[in-house]
Amino acid sequence: MPESANHLPGRHSLFWKLVFLLVAFCLLMIWLSWYWGRYIENQNAYLSHEARNVLNRYAAEAGQAWRTGRRQGIDAWLDEIRHHEQGWVGVIGNDLQSLSSTPLDGSEMQRLTFMRGVDWPMSARQKTAPWLKIAFPDDPQAGSLVIELPARFKPGRHALIWQMLTNVLIPALFTLLLCVGLYRLLIRPLNQLREQANAWRADRLSNRLSPQMTSRRDELGELNRAFDHMAARLQSTVQIQQQLLRDLSHELRTPLSRLKVACDSDQTLPELRERLNREVDGMRRLVDDTLHLAWLDAEREKLPSEDIQVLALWDMLVDNACFESCWPSRQLRCDLDSNCWVSGDLNTLAQALENILRNAIRHSPPQGIVQLSGRRQGEDWLLWLEDQGGGVDDNDLERIFAPFIRLDGARPGHGGFGLGLSIARNSLRLQGGDMWAENTAQGLRMNLRLPAREVEAPV
Repeated sequence: MPESANHLPGRHSLFWKLVFLLVAFCLLMIWLSWYWGRYIENQNAYLSHEARNVLNRYAAEAGQAWRTGRRQGIDAWLDEIRHHEQGWVGVIGNDLQSLSSTPLDGSEMQRLTFMRGVDWPMSARQKTAPWLKIAFPDDPQAGSLVIELPARFKPGRHALIWQMLTNVLIPALFTLLLCVGLYRLLIRPLNQLREQANAWRADRLSNRLSPQMTSRRDELGELNRAFDHMAARLQSTVQIQQQLLRDLSHELRTPLSRLKVACDSDQTLPELRERLNREVDGMRRLVDDTLHLAWLDAEREKLPSEDIQVLALWDMLVDNACFESCWPSRQLRCDLDSNCWVSGDLNTLAQALENILRNAIRHSPPQGIVQLSGRRQGEDWLLWLEDQGGGVDDNDLERIFAPFIRLDGARPGHGGFGLGLSIARNSLRLQGGDMWAENTAQGLRMNLRLPAREVEAPV
């Protein structure tokens, strides 16, 4: 199991966003089932405000009829009210006796024991309409109105609609909000990644994700940044490969043109053979260096490392350089001792140093000095190779590492193809190092940084 699996996600993790979204959804559903459910239950159990007003008005009218006409007034009011209400209506005193001229029968007396107030909840299980007792508003001790609840006032008439709203529509709305949140959190970023991949498939390598996507601080933000970096890396690789092909084709035209001219000339066979050998060797070196540079740029894995003693490597390179350039070894100096060990790949490091050394010799005067020095800096060795060639313009210190750049205007194949420094820098970077140039009072200094390797001193 990876080590990161033993730790909680970071505070900007997508995990916490999902937790917040799901917890909010659950709390909303709990609120719906408790608070909203109680509200709907009250709406379906209690009389509406309109029904209470009507019933209280009936009680006030009955009280007014009792005060003005006693039994005759109550009888007249009951005759009038029964034209409006179909259910049973009566007026009783505090002794539960009728205040009208018509006494209560046995069944009516029995129903009086189950009377309810207008502010009481109405049972949905009761099949018959309840009787309501409402005291006279002006004189509650004088009597009360007793009325069978009119059917139009019965609560719960729209219970099915409320149940559909509570149990179907509102949960569906909350679920829709949850889906929208999940879509914005997960699906929309993935759709943008899909569009980016489709753009790559259509060879639109310059397309990039929006800053809003790459600035996210969760796992999807990391994925977006990695995806964007991969897109930039792919575009850079393709552009470099295309540029190398264009430069290679351009550089090959010159030796091919010279070969064409040589074949059409009146040169003797030995002269023609010498010319052919020289041009073919130049083209072979050009193709080899270009393919090597292309491989170095495409290779992203760090090269295998080993312990390398820089002094021993320098002695080997000096022997070859003296043979090729006819320089005496005293002009190729080294201030390093045997304790200078670096970690890297021997072949690529040797080729990088050889390219730098050849370049320094080519641009130094015949009696000049090329010197390798260095010092330990923490976990690295900082090496520098100085020549006496006069240096380059400050604006060209970075440009000289570009492929096929020749600042001295040398003819291709004679002064080099402008690939040596590019190959050297890429080789060092693949070994965990780096390379840069700076001017000195006498010439150019090439700085090399390489990882140091501790080696035990022999006993």
